[in-house]
Amino acid sequence: MTYRGRFAPSPTGRLHFGSLVAAVASWLCARHAGGRWLLRMEDIDPPREVPGSARDILDALPAFGLAADEPVLFQSHRLDAYEAAFQRLRDHDQVFPCWCSRADLAAAGGMHRDGHCVASPDPSRAPAWRLRAPDLEIAFVDRLQGPQRQNLRQAAGDFVIKRVEGFYAYQLACAVDDAWQGVTEVVRGNDLLDSTARQLWLQRCLGLPTPAYLHLPLAVDADGRKLSKSENAHPVDPRDPLPALQRALHFLDLPVDASANHPDALLSQALAHFDPARLPHCSERPAS
Repeated sequence: MTYRGRFAPSPTGRLHFGSLVAAVASWLCARHAGGRWLLRMEDIDPPREVPGSARDILDALPAFGLAADEPVLFQSHRLDAYEAAFQRLRDHDQVFPCWCSRADLAAAGGMHRDGHCVASPDPSRAPAWRLRAPDLEIAFVDRLQGPQRQNLRQAAGDFVIKRVEGFYAYQLACAVDDAWQGVTEVVRGNDLLDSTARQLWLQRCLGLPTPAYLHLPLAVDADGRKLSKSENAHPVDPRDPLPALQRALHFLDLPVDASANHPDALLSQALAHFDPARLPHCSERPAS
């Protein structure tokens, strides 16, 4: 089976250092395996999107030597596929409408479990739709973080797959598109490790294949905050790509040739020394 990896940013701002690390690592994993590297723009959350940022990200990546092997997939063009998956879950009684607000759930302990709603149905407004979370332990082995176990009912509860506004949730879109694109390994930041069990359960419910997973250390600032949420998370500069690319390779414990004067040269050297098993085995580390 041909290795197929992907980088799947959300257009909530320009490319920043943490996203560059994920892009570089996923590219290296794909090239190391002799496979293909795909790009997916996860643009299905309009309230969070920054106009123009999808194009900014896609325009920036080639400046860092990162070129996709296939056309970019925009999730905003895939709504029919998510609707079909949702209808399949609905036909099998695996989802249910829910009018509970966050305040309702907070007053009841904060977690939605066993399909029991706190709020009564309200025909005057649209509901969210939740997937039933069984009292089941989901186990998998992350290639970097090691064995993982999560009881869905206890850790996640019944989780939203279609929001009140009608937008499909990240968990559903991600599971559907990883299967549709034939992704064999998901390489991404450790902040998404907690989402994996929910995606595995959706894959089972929908009869989809399960890829391998490798969750990278999260890039944090000096105060331990996720870099994308930090005031210090300045975008990387595609007009001067070498400094940020060198930092990203250093973050991944890869050799950096200070004399290299082009991103392709840096990536070629990194690939020659690359072994996924030797990536840093930690949940987070400082960005600098």
